[in-house]
Amino acid sequence: MLISLPPDYKPSDDEAFMNPVQSEYFRQKLLRWRSDLVKEATGTLASLSEGGILEPDITDRASVETDRALELRTRDRARKLIGKIDQALARIEAGTYGYCEESGEPIGLRRLEARPIATLSIEAQERHERMERVHRDD
Repeated sequence: MLISLPPDYKPSDDEAFMNPVQSEYFRQKLLRWRSDLVKEATGTLASLSEGGILEPDITDRASVETDRALELRTRDRARKLIGKIDQALARIEAGTYGYCEESGEPIGLRRLEARPIATLSIEAQERHERMERVHRDD
C-alpha cells in the first residue's frame, strides 16, 4: 500500500500512534538517512582507493595515516548504524516499529524524531543505562 505524505507532514500526538501515515513518514526518514550514509561511505572508499601514502615527510605521512584511521572508524560506525536502520525498517514492515522492546509501550514521537532507530522508551533506556553503570562498577 503506497501512502503519499504531504510535503510538510510531521507526526502529531493528535493522531493515532503509528498509523499508516506515521509509519510511512518514519520509513522515508530512515531510507533517506540510510541513503546519505551509503553515499558518504562510497565517497570514503573512493578517497581511500586513490593510492598509497606518497608523502615524503614522515610527519605528513603520519598525519595522513591518522586521518585515514579516523575515517575508517567513522565508516565502521556508519556501517553499524546502517544495520540498525535496516532493523528499524524491518520493524516497520512487521508493524512493531515505535514500540518499546521491553514494555511494548509506545516509544514516543519526540524520541523517534530525535533517534528513529530507538528500540526502547525513555524510561526503559534509562533503566538499561543505570544497570550498565551498576554492573560496570562491579
